[in-house]
Amino acid sequence: MTRQMFLSRAARTAMLATTLAAVTAALHDPTHAEGKLDASYTISFARLEVGDIFATVVFGDSNYAISARGRAGGVMKALIDGEGSFAARGTLKDGYPLPTTFTSKIVSSVETSEVTMVLDEGRVKELTAIPPPNTNAVPVTEANRQGIVDPLTAMLFSTAVGGESLSQAACRQTLPIFDGRQRFDLKLGFKRMDKVTAEKGYAGPVAVCSVTYEPIAGHRSSAALVKYLSEGREMEMALAPIAGTRFLVPFRVSVVSMIANLVIVANRFEITAQAGASTLSDPKPE
Repeated sequence: MTRQMFLSRAARTAMLATTLAAVTAALHDPTHAEGKLDASYTISFARLEVGDIFATVVFGDSNYAISARGRAGGVMKALIDGEGSFAARGTLKDGYPLPTTFTSKIVSSVETSEVTMVLDEGRVKELTAIPPPNTNAVPVTEANRQGIVDPLTAMLFSTAVGGESLSQAACRQTLPIFDGRQRFDLKLGFKRMDKVTAEKGYAGPVAVCSVTYEPIAGHRSSAALVKYLSEGREMEMALAPIAGTRFLVPFRVSVVSMIANLVIVANRFEITAQAGASTLSDPKPE
């Protein structure tokens, strides 16, 4: 396998893993005491289990910290194959999460890909990517690094404006995501209300959003994953409320295809309170 072929796989893995692994993120209301979310998700492709995601989210009065790790492969190895670990932290401003750091580490059988970002008010201040970006990809400009959020923070949906615990308005927005290599938008729209039940933890209503993926920079149009997500497939994201907070988080993500459906769904979604200092330390990928 050539280095160019690996970089293509690493880029595809990074995009899917950071975007979909992000469904494990959650946040507690900043007006309440500190807490912790333990969540696990199952990834299935063509009705076969091909991976899983585990996450721990710690939140305080004015800040949050997220760490997640996941693996995928098997029958979907043409789209993604390997293991990844991710972390983000930030502050809360006017009821909304504002990221300050994001890191990712993706390991395949060939090589390791790493990203470290420092952010300030939605702008990338510092960025380290190893190996360097693929020269065959659409170039990422300075403008592409502004007005963005990292993939984990993007999945913390605030209802601060509407004030409802389960808000349809959370689906009516565009998420401008940059993972350190690729810049893309996820365009959401409200579809319906539904109900879900995890094996452990949450059971109740969710707001189901339609999702449209729009690649902007850092990608190759011919990449298998870019084509899979872009070619008119029906994508949905179900958002579940965190009781007593102003936030919704993804509980289920699905991509419907004539060939094979991709589904990521929570089997554990539990929140526990914890004692500790109000300033959280940076979570590090394992």
